[in-house]
Amino acid sequence: LSHISGIGPALAKNVVAYREKQGGFKRRNELLTVTRFNEKIYQQSAGFLRIYKGLNPLDSTFIHPENYPKIESWATKNKIQLDQLVEDKELIRKLEKDHGFSEQVGEFTHQDIISSLKAPSQDPRSEFKSIEFRDDIKSIGDLKVGEWYTGVVNNITKFGAFVDIGIKESGLLHISQISDTFVKDPLSILKVGQEVKAQILEIDLERKRISLSCKKGSGGPPQPKKKAQVKTAKSPFSALKNFKV
Repeated sequence: LSHISGIGPALAKNVVAYREKQGGFKRRNELLTVTRFNEKIYQQSAGFLRIYKGLNPLDSTFIHPENYPKIESWATKNKIQLDQLVEDKELIRKLEKDHGFSEQVGEFTHQDIISSLKAPSQDPRSEFKSIEFRDDIKSIGDLKVGEWYTGVVNNITKFGAFVDIGIKESGLLHISQISDTFVKDPLSILKVGQEVKAQILEIDLERKRISLSCKKGSGGPPQPKKKAQVKTAKSPFSALKNFKV
């Protein structure tokens, strides 16, 4: 809790103390009643602090409260209850295909909302996996066209995905470069937090842009070399290696 944006050890203790005293939070905005929890901190941290079985179904998702009014308005317009929207896959798909809503909130925000609704109770701690980036790159200038790098997907859009390869700038993995086969929807292949092996196609140093590819047509990423096995003479005691006492 203390590592969440805007919250330090002292405020984390205040949140826990409030929760223990009140018996839990019913709404996200109740956080504003916690000592020293101001509007600025709320804006930074609310999307990470989920409330299950609360009064608002959206509080159990990663959706930020600033987007609640737009979603509530869409639900009212379509005569849908919020708890239905969180649980019904068909309704989520309907919202996903609503271009008018996408234009209203913005493409990236729209995609984030859909991803959150599809996995409302996802806990990133249970799926955390340490990513080992290449230690020979510190900046975009260290990258080399044609080489493969380990990366992690940090955002998905209709036209592809952005991949963190261990430097400040994320690389663009265009939808046409995700797979050797045709990809209609990047979400059908990728998910945020997924580890990928990507090849550098192009580097624009002036505009700080990196183009990536996960296609295996060029032979795919290099495989780790197997260690040579050293054969030794068979010992007369080798038969005893599985002997249990």
